[in-house]
Amino acid sequence: MSARLVAAGTAAGQPWSSPAPEQEQPWWRSAVVYQVYLRSFADGNGDGIGDLAGLRARLPYLSWLGVDALWINPHYPSGGADGGYDVVDYRAVDPEYGDVSDVEALVADARQLGLRVVLDVVPNHTSDRHPWFRAALADPDCPEASRYHFAPPSEEPPNNWRSLFGGPAWSRTPDGRWYLHLFAPEQPDLNWRDPVVADDFERTLRFWLDRGVSGFRVDVAYGLYKDAGLRDNPGEYSPTLFGHGPEQAMTWNQPEVHDVWRRWRSVCDEYPGTMLVGEVCLADLDEVALYSRPDEMHQSLSFRLLKSKWDTPAFADAIGSALEAFGRVGAPVSWVLGNHDKDRMVTRFGGGETGLARARAAAVLLLALPGSAYVYAGDELGLPQAHVPDEARRDPIFLRSNGARAGRDGCRVPMPWNATAGVGFSPARAAKPWLPVPAEWRQHAVSRQTRDSGSVLSLYRRALAVRAEHPALGTGEATVATDGDVLTVTCTGGGRTVRCVVNMGGESVLVRSSGQVLLESGPGVHTSARSVALPPDTAVWIAD
Repeated sequence: MSARLVAAGTAAGQPWSSPAPEQEQPWWRSAVVYQVYLRSFADGNGDGIGDLAGLRARLPYLSWLGVDALWINPHYPSGGADGGYDVVDYRAVDPEYGDVSDVEALVADARQLGLRVVLDVVPNHTSDRHPWFRAALADPDCPEASRYHFAPPSEEPPNNWRSLFGGPAWSRTPDGRWYLHLFAPEQPDLNWRDPVVADDFERTLRFWLDRGVSGFRVDVAYGLYKDAGLRDNPGEYSPTLFGHGPEQAMTWNQPEVHDVWRRWRSVCDEYPGTMLVGEVCLADLDEVALYSRPDEMHQSLSFRLLKSKWDTPAFADAIGSALEAFGRVGAPVSWVLGNHDKDRMVTRFGGGETGLARARAAAVLLLALPGSAYVYAGDELGLPQAHVPDEARRDPIFLRSNGARAGRDGCRVPMPWNATAGVGFSPARAAKPWLPVPAEWRQHAVSRQTRDSGSVLSLYRRALAVRAEHPALGTGEATVATDGDVLTVTCTGGGRTVRCVVNMGGESVLVRSSGQVLLESGPGVHTSARSVALPPDTAVWIAD
């Protein structure tokens, strides 16, 4: 196939720039954070469920990989309705995972390896088994009842609000009242207008910060407050590709929520080196960025890349618009390409060899961008979305939609650590994993990929090592430009310039360059004195 010559890094229009870096940046501004879905990472006691002991045993793997921190999905006692996001006790550990001393030991072990631990906190709702909600069900006049959203008995729900998991956002209590749940019925929404709620969560933050954790990922950070009058939304539940907008004006992104993050920020300021990163699923990136103003959360996750198709204009806009929006508030961008709520990258980008090549190139791009990068466990192995039989599915999205929506089980299947029948997730002769692991996942096992210099795992490890050596990557300034199917992000810092060039098209291209190729996402890249030949669906880092 013939190659087209491009002067990568040039394009019509003005490229976007990120803000200039600080002299000495806090760790979180450019950290690579590894997301651990605890239930699926490593089983230490053989019950088929991932736990804190299993995670502790695998910490050397994360240190070897080269990440800076790990974020753990909820570990609290839970009703089990939504993968741990229906919390019964925020200052305890679910016995399936261990106990509080296991968290303390995990933090200590991680610190010895140079890793930080970030916990997940869920302030929008509790479990319906939480003591407050149980008290409220038993006595409508008790103080706990004001900590949730209840409405008096009536034939119809109080308004038109919809649950994200399907159906109305209101369910009845045994005595005929209505209560609000923007997720599953087992997840009643808290009423943050009751000051007891805010005071209790401050105690939760301090409880875990006193045990040495380095911060919190905040679930549904754009929620918490609802319209005080419970007025109808102007539209049905229909978020855009990139998140919620004006059609959900009464349920999300209420102005009072920013006062919560100012209070939480002041708490973290008492514990040097700690941080808050928010899940903010709003369509307007400028609104997302407001959550990471200097007196609010340290970061708010940018999901544009996660939700963009494999397309040069889409990726360029996702990167450029995020750099602009977060730059206006002086915050770094927190980039995401995979998590526990979305199909795996390989599958999203086309599946098979094509999807794998694109996922490799996307990872190289992700780790070049200025700001922090969040890597979902298993993406460094190139895992595709797993097929989970209907009878084995656990996700309430699947169950509440009667199978119309596949749900998220396919991206939550346990990690393959070795090529044995049980893929090393649990000890030998243990219970079956809580979700079935496809037999073909043995080929993706960590044990195999560590011995293969061309594996996805080896690529991630090399990329993280090179990123750590070059200040231009992760901490520098950046400009974004396109030329046809070629996307170029030019990163400058520490007196050096590194270009990340991605060929997102179907033909090879020649990139003008006399610089050194630091990293390539796949085979077939050829260099000469004046150019680099870049195959389709491939990315390179070039030091100029």
